[in-house]
Amino acid sequence: MKARFHLPDFSKHYAFNIIFAEMLQVLPDYFREGVEIASVYGTFPPAIWNGGRFQYGVCDKNFIKTVIKAFNDRGIPLRFTFTNPLIEKKHLADDYCNMIMHLADNGMNEVIVASPILEDYIRTNYPNYKLTSSTCKRITEPDRLYDELDKDYHIVVIDYDLNNNFEALEKIRDKKKCELLVNACCNPKCQLRSEHYRVIGAEQFAYAEHIKKYPNKDFDFTAIEKYREFRNEAIFGCQCMNRTIFESSKLSSHISPDAIWEKYIPMGFEQFKIEGRTIDLFNLMEHYMYYMVKPECRDEARLRLYIQLAKRGVIKAQF
Repeated sequence: MKARFHLPDFSKHYAFNIIFAEMLQVLPDYFREGVEIASVYGTFPPAIWNGGRFQYGVCDKNFIKTVIKAFNDRGIPLRFTFTNPLIEKKHLADDYCNMIMHLADNGMNEVIVASPILEDYIRTNYPNYKLTSSTCKRITEPDRLYDELDKDYHIVVIDYDLNNNFEALEKIRDKKKCELLVNACCNPKCQLRSEHYRVIGAEQFAYAEHIKKYPNKDFDFTAIEKYREFRNEAIFGCQCMNRTIFESSKLSSHISPDAIWEKYIPMGFEQFKIEGRTIDLFNLMEHYMYYMVKPECRDEARLRLYIQLAKRGVIKAQF
């Protein structure tokens, strides 16, 4: 039995995920049966190919090499969230994104794709990467999902609106190829989700351009003309991404830990995604405790994790 979890984020949450991976290795008895870290996904900002969640910051080449080595040496692939839906041919030659691809091109790492233009470019120029079909494609019809699963992808991330459609899930032939987003924070059947991804894509373009021109100046979204055409006040009033695990667990799209082991794994699924690239460390920790650690071990595991985070300077604490 395997429960293969794809975790956020190798840049913002770099130290946290390394420490958590060490805990899984050293204290396996704390964890539910079969728990593995299948990958850590995310981006090195300010990569313009990034999508799904807007990412601030700037990562230099040395940090990128350090992160790749740290996770890969532990047998954990990185999965790049290159899912910006606004990618055009002119963006394919971006020096920063291609540098990332070159540095991680060792046959172990992976890319999540949504844009056909970028997907074709990666298949042609970086054939060593395994490709994942992104949930950003918003494939909510079962027949379209089945067609997607027949394509040459390593993994297909299922749209969260299908999470509890067991009639549709049962008909999937290769369930090990599917990845389920277990803790979706967005409202079920959100009508603005695809547009939100476009806004995020425009933000990422504008931010990367700003960093190149004004590396020491704060970024002002409202001052970027190219960004304004995608602006939607309904989206900017959305607070879904700030939900805690206790709030998202009330949504109809939610998949509980018990359901993973009692329903989905017996059905043949083994790939599970925990989202949380932009949430704070303590919220993310609760997601990890909730999904991967045995209920009776959570308090002790949480304390041990706190201590290690404090000892390594990730958080401040008094002892």
